[in-house]
Amino acid sequence: HFIMTTTSGGAARVYEWLELYHQTEWPDLEVYFNTVTDHWSTMTISGPNARKLLAEVTDYDVSKENLGFMDWREMKVAGVPARVFRISFTGELSFEINVQANFGLHVWEKLFEHGAKYNLTPYGTETMHILRAEKGFIIAGQDTDGSVHPYDLGMGWAVSQQKPFSFIGKRGMAREDCVRENRKQLVGLKTTDPKVVLPEGAQGVFDPKAPIPMPMVGHITSSYWSANLGRSIAMGMVKGGLDRMGEKVYYPLADGRVVEAEICSPVFLDPKGERQNV
Repeated sequence: HFIMTTTSGGAARVYEWLELYHQTEWPDLEVYFNTVTDHWSTMTISGPNARKLLAEVTDYDVSKENLGFMDWREMKVAGVPARVFRISFTGELSFEINVQANFGLHVWEKLFEHGAKYNLTPYGTETMHILRAEKGFIIAGQDTDGSVHPYDLGMGWAVSQQKPFSFIGKRGMAREDCVRENRKQLVGLKTTDPKVVLPEGAQGVFDPKAPIPMPMVGHITSSYWSANLGRSIAMGMVKGGLDRMGEKVYYPLADGRVVEAEICSPVFLDPKGERQNV
């Protein structure tokens, strides 16, 4: 038996893809899929005191040595069975707690009861979006589209080169358009004026004085004001962007302004991951 956890908003889509490939590509496999998304309540505690808080509501050893980053354990949390994953989408020390749905409110209340002294505060999706952008974590469908592959994202490490067999997408990535030079690639962008937040979807050009129609070289996929950094940050696709670090790109806006930005790494905060690996 295997349990697959996905982005909450994409659970149904992933389930449909699994069923599609089973029925059309590998119908001979004796595999069965069941969606259990509504069976579970999931909450994440995130921040420098996350481990201290979790330790107060479980008897399990949640030290770094016993529950390392990208690992998981079964344990009791607030007295009920739970699966706890040590993963992070905020870039901070985080624990994702999964319990049966009917225990969700109980665990939530216990966490806030014990978390009061740590100033435990709920955070919404806008906060999560900003925190993940500071770390350069992508959102599939926002920072990507159907034309983007892992190497465009600087995520070639996620593509196995050791498998003795093919895998879905391998032939696609070898096609002429996917290996051509000067593909659009995901980069970070810092506006020259740190107070200016670029609008998502803004189109970039290398030469703002080029005659109209200007050749577009990419667009903004994510853009926020970062309270942690005290400035605006953005992520976007730029032609040949990974080889253009430190260069300028310009974004003509509908109000007539042209915003200058510098191409940089999409990881704006804690590039070594020290805050989530403690």
